[in-house]
Amino acid sequence: MASLLARGPGAAPTSDRAPARFVGYPGRVIDINDLRADPETYRASQTARGADAGLVDRILEADERRRGAITDFESLRAEQNAFGKKVAKAQGEEKQQLLAQVKQLAADVKSAQAEADAAQLTQQELVAQFPNVIVEGIPSGGEDDFVLLRTEGTPRDFEAEGFEPRDHLELGELLDGIDMERGAKVSGSRFYFLKRDVARLETALLLAAQDLALDNGFIPMSTPNLVRPAIMNGTGFDVEHDDEIYRVGKDDLYLVGTSEVALAGYHADEILDLSDGPLRYAGWSSCYRREAGSAGKDTRGIIRVHQFNKLEMFVYCHPEDAAAEHERLLAWEEQMLRACGLSYRVIDTAAGDLGTSAARKFDCEAWIPTQGKYRELTSTSNCTTYQARRLNIRERLPETTDAQGRTKKGGTRAVATLNGTLATTRWLVAILETHQQQDGSVVVPEILRPYLRGQEVLRPVG
Repeated sequence: MASLLARGPGAAPTSDRAPARFVGYPGRVIDINDLRADPETYRASQTARGADAGLVDRILEADERRRGAITDFESLRAEQNAFGKKVAKAQGEEKQQLLAQVKQLAADVKSAQAEADAAQLTQQELVAQFPNVIVEGIPSGGEDDFVLLRTEGTPRDFEAEGFEPRDHLELGELLDGIDMERGAKVSGSRFYFLKRDVARLETALLLAAQDLALDNGFIPMSTPNLVRPAIMNGTGFDVEHDDEIYRVGKDDLYLVGTSEVALAGYHADEILDLSDGPLRYAGWSSCYRREAGSAGKDTRGIIRVHQFNKLEMFVYCHPEDAAAEHERLLAWEEQMLRACGLSYRVIDTAAGDLGTSAARKFDCEAWIPTQGKYRELTSTSNCTTYQARRLNIRERLPETTDAQGRTKKGGTRAVATLNGTLATTRWLVAILETHQQQDGSVVVPEILRPYLRGQEVLRPVG
């Protein structure tokens, strides 16, 4: 497959490894120094999301209390140390008086430390509620307030061809390739079996996506489907309040809704070497979502299900390169959609429809003939440094030289993370419906044929 914007995968990370019991970094969700210096940007972001802008002021108030408490503690601690030296030199009644004062001072220090700890905890709890700051200029509002960037391809005119298209489930049943009834029998509603050529078509789709990723410097990964709560939280998912997440209570583990979660946690508490460019991973995983908030929606077929497979791109890069990398991810998604012969549109998602960790998100929505509308097949998000701060993923800054010519080791800073879908089970809906024939057969997109042993058409069974 031809390379598009091909680059090497970047250097491997340093040997700094996550501790065996990684617990997360709740105080590093956002840059408190930046918020303190520019609170209006944070208020504007909250307003655009339709979220609570007053949270900014509560964080600043908590920060002021925290810094005041720390100052009080340090002052008392210094006074305590000074008294210690006086006591060592004093004798007799003076020493007894000083000891009494030291005892009271020790109690004051302990109280001040408790106050500082409590203030810090309050600030962390408030900061943990704050979503990522949006990229300036993206649309405000909710789900329907997106900006249409472009439309690619022309939806197929079935009326002009003289037949009414079947929906993907009817086609899947004609091909003996989708079995919802037995899926429900085995696992409940919104589960399914893929069979025969439809099962092979899904695998072909994911393999083609993986090859596209390989052509562009991604490292292929097969990722865990279960993760610890610290990793789920660190990625930006609220395990306490998100009804979409499956939890395995006995083991305190969570089933991932995307390999983004595992790939974000892969370098938790590490310092990466990005001197050779972005570090790119392509994660292949099964994904699990309760779809708790979608009762009664898309109950027919495999558009909205509890389990599906996905090839997810995940990138670590310099923060200043994140916007350009976001455009690359979108370009690769569009290349895959065009290769599958799908008509689609690209939207710039409104701030109120972004996830907690995303600062900007582009969606590609493919035309679904029997629904007469575009439906999301891919999304790509620029999470800036939000996830990396939560998971303590950093890069080493270059060495510096002072006026005397002495070399000083560079400090560290949070990296940027991005993600994007390159293929998923839902694509079968658009592929089957777009490429169907009047007799119920389906023409295989050319890009997928090598993975189906050259098969060009999926034909009805029986």
